[in-house]
Amino acid sequence: MNSFEFNKIAGAILFALIVSMLGSLMSDGLMHRDQLQKNIIEIDMAPAAGGATPEKKELAPITPLLAKANIENGAALAKKVCAQCHVFAKGAAALPTGPDLWGVVGRGRGSTEFAYSKAMKELGGNWDIETINQFIHKPKEFLSGTKMSFAGLKKDEDRADVIAYLQTLKD
Repeated sequence: MNSFEFNKIAGAILFALIVSMLGSLMSDGLMHRDQLQKNIIEIDMAPAAGGATPEKKELAPITPLLAKANIENGAALAKKVCAQCHVFAKGAAALPTGPDLWGVVGRGRGSTEFAYSKAMKELGGNWDIETINQFIHKPKEFLSGTKMSFAGLKKDEDRADVIAYLQTLKD
C-alpha cells in the first residue's frame, strides 16, 4: 500500500468522525434537553426490594353506579374489549385465551374449564360485583401473576355498564 492510499483512508475516517461529531452537536442543540419541564411518559415503577410499596388508589364502590348503568353500552363495551379473549354464551367452550363469562357474577374464581394462571387458581373465593370492578379496572394490579393481558377500564361508568351486562348473563 502506498502513502497516497493510506492518506485517503485516514482522511475518510477523520471526515466520518467529524461529520458524526457535528451531527451530535446539532441534534443536542435541536432537542433542548436541558429545557424539559416534565417527563413525557409517566411510568409506574415497581418498588425496589425492601422498599415501601406505593399507596394504591382505593376504588369507589361500583354498586351505586349500577342503578343507572347502561346495559346496552356494557354489552357493546364487552364485545369490543372482551370478545377477543372471552365468549358470552351459555355452555360455550372457553377460548384458548380466556374462559367463558356466562354466569361469571357469583361464580367461583378459577372454577371453569380453562388453563388459569397459578395466581388465579390460588386466589379462591367468588366473583362478586366489587371484585369484578377491581379486576377489570387494573387486572395486573388486582392479581399479580394473572395471565390476563388487558390493561383495564379506567372509567367508573364503563366498568358499571360492563358489570351490569355481565349480571344479565345467567339463567
